[in-house]
Amino acid sequence: MTETCELLCLNLDVAEELRRAAPSRQVLERASMRAAALGDPTRLALVAALRSSDELCVCDLGWITERSQALVSHHLRALRAAGLAVSRRDGKMVMYRLSEPGRMLAELVLPYDEAVA
Repeated sequence: MTETCELLCLNLDVAEELRRAAPSRQVLERASMRAAALGDPTRLALVAALRSSDELCVCDLGWITERSQALVSHHLRALRAAGLAVSRRDGKMVMYRLSEPGRMLAELVLPYDEAVA
């Protein structure tokens, strides 16, 4: 079975309306970046930990996820670049929390009943 139509049957009114309403390339690229950021088990572990707390420092996240602080920092930068996490400096510590898009995606990707398993 082929995945293409064998007959040109374009519903031009509907297709054109949907094409005009479609997200821009920039919006799609940002969404793709966010999805890709969640495609790593370490990042998902960080997201799960951050979802369960208001904010955590790199030291705490390293302990919780059983990964080195250097690795945690690397993955947190990727989450921040994708707009899924935000950070703030508190003296010598850097504190991280999920952004609103990060929280929303965490709910979709990591249901609570599976986050503990």
